[in-house]
Amino acid sequence: MRKRLCCRNEEKQCLRWIEQGKSSWEIGVMLNVSENTVNFHVKNAMRKLETSSRTKCVVKARRQGII
Repeated sequence: MRKRLCCRNEEKQCLRWIEQGKSSWEIGVMLNVSENTVNFHVKNAMRKLETSSRTKCVVKARRQGII
């Protein structure tokens, strides 16, 4: 069984919104944080999941049951 990599709640929220097609700016408005903060969380998730794009990160997180 593959080990699930832990993602913080903020990272999971951002990935869920990306899955719905939202931009970093739109996510920032909805979560009441800056676009840079959203990008920070997304980049952390990408690093933890060892992916090179937002789309790949969302797909891998979904497949692993993280989101």
